[in-house]
Amino acid sequence: MVKINIKRGDDSQFLYETTIETTIDDLLKDVTAIYNGRLKVHRICAEVEDLAEHGVTLPPNMQGLTDEQVEELKLKDEWGEKCVPSGGYRDNPDKIGRRNGKAPNEKMTEMLKKTAQEAKDMISKKKVQAEEYVTQETVQEALNILKGAVMIVYPMGLPPYEPVKLEQENSEDLQGTQASLEVIEEDNASIWFCGKEMLRGKKLKDFIGKNEKTKVVAKLQKKGQGAPGREPVVSENEQKQMMAYYYKKQEEMKKLDAQQDDTYLDSPWADNNQLKRSFQGIKDIKWGPR
Repeated sequence: MVKINIKRGDDSQFLYETTIETTIDDLLKDVTAIYNGRLKVHRICAEVEDLAEHGVTLPPNMQGLTDEQVEELKLKDEWGEKCVPSGGYRDNPDKIGRRNGKAPNEKMTEMLKKTAQEAKDMISKKKVQAEEYVTQETVQEALNILKGAVMIVYPMGLPPYEPVKLEQENSEDLQGTQASLEVIEEDNASIWFCGKEMLRGKKLKDFIGKNEKTKVVAKLQKKGQGAPGREPVVSENEQKQMMAYYYKKQEEMKKLDAQQDDTYLDSPWADNNQLKRSFQGIKDIKWGPR
């Protein structure tokens, strides 16, 4: 099986396994699904952590308003009254006024945060170094455990405008957000190997050869962005090791220079011309008045 280290820019995203007979169309379909799925997991985890700290999201027309403004406008959070976390809630106001401040109790909060961390670990970039693959099944499992944890705390469900609910139902609106810039749609994706784009309609073996045990680095990006930067000859870690080695050698040479004793050069036996003067009979001649 071919191992592909999928990168976005210079950052490794995940390790992918396939065969040389895979078409580039199928490769892009699978890789973009995993890549976008990982982004979704991270977005849900961030919202779940906020949910654990400050409760459900306020209605859009109440977000950012002070209590006085809400009272003056006679606004009411009907869903907030229905969505009370299991085991009761604790008051923890949201400073930015996005959530209602009715957070789950300590036990439920800990469970939500622990689950969010577990989901992030399942699709972590660190899995590349550990030689562990991330698949669509891995992403789905992470989504499932997040959904299960939320259902335990909020068995009655979440408000229809709650970001966690919208993400789980694939109804999220990312337009105008930073997250929308990170998503790569399948029909707008391109994948590059060794500075060349792997074109749709061809197979993987047309670009990397026929060896099934190959391990390569491929870069995923949007169409029209041109060729991504080439991989450095040495990795960042190898470069650091080389710099540390040469610095150590330099310091050792400095110590040797400081400890070097040149006084022996003044000794008679170290004089290169001593034998020559001996044959010429001019040894031990002293100049000066007697």
